[in-house]
Amino acid sequence: MADLDRVLVLAGGLSPEHEVSVHSGRSVAEALRRLDVEVQVADVDSTLLDRLSDDPPQVVFPVLHGSAGEDGAIREVLELVGVPYVGARPSACRLAYSKPAAKALLAEQGVRVPRGAALPKSAFHDLGAPALLDRLAERLGLPLFVKPDRGGSAFGAAPVTSVQGLSTALVSCFAYSDSALVEEQVQGTELAVGVLDTGDGPVALPPVEIVPDGGVYDYAARYTAGRTEFFCPARLDAEALAAAAEVALTAHRVLGLRDFSRTDLIVGADGRATFLETNVAPGLTETSTFPMAAAAAGLDFAVVCRELAHQALLRH
Repeated sequence: MADLDRVLVLAGGLSPEHEVSVHSGRSVAEALRRLDVEVQVADVDSTLLDRLSDDPPQVVFPVLHGSAGEDGAIREVLELVGVPYVGARPSACRLAYSKPAAKALLAEQGVRVPRGAALPKSAFHDLGAPALLDRLAERLGLPLFVKPDRGGSAFGAAPVTSVQGLSTALVSCFAYSDSALVEEQVQGTELAVGVLDTGDGPVALPPVEIVPDGGVYDYAARYTAGRTEFFCPARLDAEALAAAAEVALTAHRVLGLRDFSRTDLIVGADGRATFLETNVAPGLTETSTFPMAAAAAGLDFAVVCRELAHQALLRH
């Protein structure tokens, strides 16, 4: 069995989630170093290809969030160079990164998803914003939730309680993407469910219940210590927890993911889980839910990182 000695952690990137990625990269690097693995940390820049070619690491551990990191682009480059890496392949990344496409696939599997519409910025210009806003509110009903069709960390995402609020939310959303996903606002308990596969098949980690102090799990609530309460496992009955885990496992399988992922969902009063989105590069910071869930499952985060990297090496 090949020994794991040298890992390159990719962190940073040019997306709005740069700082989160830097913190995630630091967490992974420190964890691996605790287990005596040699780790280098690099950003995605003009020196990366030379670094990978001239001094190739055994494994690359990408913790890039947002575009390039999660849309499959950087993983496509890693495959071209021939370097093994942790995480989903490019085609699976592209599928999961497109929230409307992921929703459609999960709905085909019988998973409950929010009613909604994905519309490009140009539609509001070409068809007339006032009429389209009214039709969205009439068809989907208020309250609504607006978010970019791609991306994470809640950038450009906002709850909406009026048609005027919908207009304002879309302006913010289009600052981050050329297309918006407008959905009914699902009521219930917000959960993040990690899925981990270190070689024996994907397993759902304990669901993490998310209770932000302002009621909305926005960027500040996600990454400011003390702004959000987390309960792991979530304060739901066993049947609801099992339903949430099953949705996360279904998403991981249907989207063709590997190694690890995180699915965000909401469990309603009826105990049924509604799928929101799946992240192929979940945050790994000190306030992120994936490490929290791993700890609740009795797993050492450092060992998890090493096993994922080692698995990538063996796969190669």
